[in-house]
Amino acid sequence: MGASSLTLSCEETELPRALLMTGDAAEELDTMYPYYRVREGGWDVDVANLTTRDVQLVIHEFDPNSDAYVEKNGRKLPVDLTWAEVDVERYDALIIPGGRAPEWIRTDADVRRITEHFFARDLPIALVCHGAQVPAVYGLLKGRKTACFPPITGDMENAGATVIDAPDVVDGNLVSCRGWPDMPWFGRAMMELFDKSIDSASS
Repeated sequence: MGASSLTLSCEETELPRALLMTGDAAEELDTMYPYYRVREGGWDVDVANLTTRDVQLVIHEFDPNSDAYVEKNGRKLPVDLTWAEVDVERYDALIIPGGRAPEWIRTDADVRRITEHFFARDLPIALVCHGAQVPAVYGLLKGRKTACFPPITGDMENAGATVIDAPDVVDGNLVSCRGWPDMPWFGRAMMELFDKSIDSASS
C-alpha cells in the first residue's frame, strides 16, 4: 500500500508532483507536515525510501531533564517507491525532511543522483531541520543561504553555506527551516515557492 492511499481519491487530473525522499528515523512532524501541506495545496506526493518497507518515523522532543532532544518511535510512513526506482523527470519538487535520516541516506548513490538533479535543474527543494545535511555533503550548498537545526550550523558553514536563523528561508529554488516548530511559516513559504515554479513553467 503506497502513501497515496492515505488520502481519498480525487478527479483524474495531471497534478504537479513532489518527491519526499527520506528513510528510517526521519522526524515525524518534519515529515508529515510537509507531506500533507503539499497535498492540501493540490500536489501529488510520492514517498521514496531505500526499500518499499514502511519508514519508521521518530518523535524528537525537548525534555528539561536532558541536554539533548529525546527520541521515541512514531508512526509508520507507507512508501511508494525506492530511491533506485525514482525517475527524476517525473517530479517538479523535492522535499527532504529532518530527523536522523539525513545522516545515513546521504551515503546512497541514488540519493545523490536525485538531489543533484533538482539542483542542476533549479527545481524547488524544501529542506527541513537536518535535511540540509544531504545537499551539504555533496557541496551543493556552497554560496547558498539556508536554515537548519541550530547545532549543525557549523557543518553548514563548513560546507560553504550562509546559515540564516529564521523559520522560512528562501534562496532561489531553496526553501528551508530550522525544524518542526517553524512549520506554520515554512509551509506558506514552501507552497509559494512550489506553486511559483509551476506557474513559471507553464507560462
